[in-house]
Amino acid sequence: MAKEWYILHTYSGYERKIEQAIRTLIERGNVSSDIVTNISIPEETIQVNTKKTTKKNFLPGYLLVEMDLPELGWKDVCSKIKRIQGVSGFLGTTGGAKPVPISSDEAKNILQKTGEIKSDKAYAVSHSYSVGDKVKISTGPFASFSGTVGEIMPDKSKLRIMVTIFGRTTPVEVDMTQVELI
Repeated sequence: MAKEWYILHTYSGYERKIEQAIRTLIERGNVSSDIVTNISIPEETIQVNTKKTTKKNFLPGYLLVEMDLPELGWKDVCSKIKRIQGVSGFLGTTGGAKPVPISSDEAKNILQKTGEIKSDKAYAVSHSYSVGDKVKISTGPFASFSGTVGEIMPDKSKLRIMVTIFGRTTPVEVDMTQVELI
């Protein structure tokens, strides 16, 4: 037996209720905490502007459940979870077959995107910018300057903004979270 991640298909919008229902099953002793070890709603943090972030579910209708399913007795655990109102079943499972876990790489990618595992990119930016967009820099040394987007560097989450300083157009490199569309 080894801990593996499984994807639970739910009704969209019921993810939090089902997560709580599974936690209640564990608290009441109906499901062992040694079997169901973790539950995760796949949400990513999105930077709306310099001061505000929000969470967005990037896999609506799905929960990640980390389980250490025993060879004997797995049906009892899975049927208790599947009987929760709003649960459609485990992804990749048909009939009464044992659920199939996702690969460790798939789990790692999803958990990095949710922020449960550290990754290079901690959040996504909610605005997509285009070359020529008019923007205002809201923070940093060039705060309150306005200009146009000259270059987009999505791999670095940076923009090159063309601003006018002392009557000359000057390129300024800023983070995408430091600007707002005008």
